[in-house]
Amino acid sequence: MTEIAGRTAFITGGANGIGLGIARSLAGAGARLALVDLDADALSRVKEELIAVTEVFTAVLDVRDRAAYARIADEAEAQVGPVSILVNNAGVSGGALAAKLTYELWDWGIGINLGGVINGIQTFLPRISERKAGGHIVNTASGAGLVPPVREGSTLYTTAKYAVVGMSEALGVDLEPQGIGVTVLCPGAVATDIIDRAIASRAEISVPMTDEQIAKTEAMKTYLSNGMAPDLVGNLVRDAIRSNQTYIHTDLAVLSRIEARTKALLAAMPHGL
Repeated sequence: MTEIAGRTAFITGGANGIGLGIARSLAGAGARLALVDLDADALSRVKEELIAVTEVFTAVLDVRDRAAYARIADEAEAQVGPVSILVNNAGVSGGALAAKLTYELWDWGIGINLGGVINGIQTFLPRISERKAGGHIVNTASGAGLVPPVREGSTLYTTAKYAVVGMSEALGVDLEPQGIGVTVLCPGAVATDIIDRAIASRAEISVPMTDEQIAKTEAMKTYLSNGMAPDLVGNLVRDAIRSNQTYIHTDLAVLSRIEARTKALLAAMPHGL
């Protein structure tokens, strides 16, 4: 169990969507906050909101920038105290059909969705470990980190999210003796604007979308808008930190596909050896 009150939580993508929901919930549980995001305006709004609840540090950060990450980590800890709850939440959706992917798209998607998690862990885990005061790491993956989506064009996203799930499981084994918990969040539909922000993030490397792609994108935005509220996801994360829960799901959308995948894996095992 990790007590949240009195700890400092560092949250990437902390000014929007799921990250903001987590920030609100951890602030309400007594944590100090260090929030980073690419959206400076949203950071200002969030700081104004949450400063009435707890101490808040904010900074603009691209999680792919390791030098900036280290500098901001130092600044955050100097202002709001040593970080012992790390939430690697920043992420982007999207990609392209597998045959249409480019190195630029791979570098963008893997760099943020997986590289950003690696950079967070490499920046903060040595500090958390050295202090010997326990703590918790939360990595945001996706239901797509457990089973591939049934829609086309998910290869890039799924690759990164599968890696985040595997990394989190392995970290949990490594860090349990140190009293550092690890949780991997595998959300389904959550009512965020992740699609619009992802499109803006990759604007310099995107190719024009066809009418069919535009229609599918709009349909996905509608699907997400009917998902779980980010603040409710934040409460799930808060409770998982307290109870040292490994996995968080937000709905049953991938249940049947997880069952089918597990059956297929077991059926493929060699028998009679």
